[in-house]
Amino acid sequence: MTTNFDLVLNRRNPNNLNKWTTYPKDVLPMWVADMDFRAPKPILDALRKAVDHGVFGYEMPPAALKETVAARMDRLYRWKVKPEAVIAVTGIVSGFSVAAREFCTPRKGVMVQTPVYNEFHAIKNNVDTPQIDAPFVERLDGNILSYEIDWDTFERRVKKAGMFLLCNPHNPLGIVFSRKDLSRMAEICIRNKVLIVSDEIHSELLLEDHPFTPMAALSSEIANHTITLVAPSKTFNVPGLFCGFAIIPNKELRERYAKEVDRLRLHVSSMGLFAARIAFSGKCDGWLAELRRYLTANRDFLVDYVTENMPDVHLTIPQATYLAWLDFSAYKLKKSPYDFFLKKAKVAVSDGKIFGKGSEEYVRLNFGCPRSILEQGLDRMRKSLYRR
Repeated sequence: MTTNFDLVLNRRNPNNLNKWTTYPKDVLPMWVADMDFRAPKPILDALRKAVDHGVFGYEMPPAALKETVAARMDRLYRWKVKPEAVIAVTGIVSGFSVAAREFCTPRKGVMVQTPVYNEFHAIKNNVDTPQIDAPFVERLDGNILSYEIDWDTFERRVKKAGMFLLCNPHNPLGIVFSRKDLSRMAEICIRNKVLIVSDEIHSELLLEDHPFTPMAALSSEIANHTITLVAPSKTFNVPGLFCGFAIIPNKELRERYAKEVDRLRLHVSSMGLFAARIAFSGKCDGWLAELRRYLTANRDFLVDYVTENMPDVHLTIPQATYLAWLDFSAYKLKKSPYDFFLKKAKVAVSDGKIFGKGSEEYVRLNFGCPRSILEQGLDRMRKSLYRR
């Protein structure tokens, strides 16, 4: 391994509010979804070159960048995307918010599969449209959690939606949906004239080289009914540069979407555009391969540690992402697990309740960090449970 992912970086800059400065200094942050690793050297070199040039004028997404995004989809998935189908956005959250503003109504809302990324739940408050939940079915094998689609609920509730917002790979469950499940979801949506918006921001953070298929890559018909959202931000740890892409093969959908992006003036920063071009060019793929191996080892360490030292905790084995989902309901904590661990263990995790109803006893834990930090956080959590 040429990249030292074990290196502990100091992110406690008192002038910036980030995952390390949101809480007091004695709290380990294992919550918000960014990693504690340096971005790949080719991206850093490109940004240094831009800084050395010294001019920070307005930059618009060039044709070459759109060609780079399209070429990456072809290289990774053999998905043929025309460069003109690519629209730059300021991130995935703004990307799916634009779609909801344009394609949902007060009567036809957005359907999500819960528990799911907390920003999905914010749409109903930011856009005048209802949220329709299609909860997963939870399974338990020993102490390992897994989740399946409730197809009867999915098909019944999608009829109330104008848009189905898919999270694939799934945050916080770590699911990489199979081609069979993707095809069935798409068929149901198309039959009911529901637009598919697929958040695929974690699609390159695959653990154990788990295969991934973009929803829109399944067929031209599905692509014609789908808006795909991708970004280099999670994969290459540059989320603060706020750059993502909406891939929309359907010309009519694309024009409506682009008009709303323009109306809201969602301009991507020049640094975000520079970083995205290098990230998707292939120059960072060696770094990414090393990162995947490190994250897979971190996941396995986490699962083994919890199984051995906190056997009453139920948790997922994510197929992608650097996020684990843990159920602490067996401990019957007086306060939520989030509050308990923040106070008793000095560990900040993500509160399960923000991911949907019924998740109050769960937490999401970010293992995208040096293993020493992960072990320290787990040790603190284990000791706090036994000190109760």
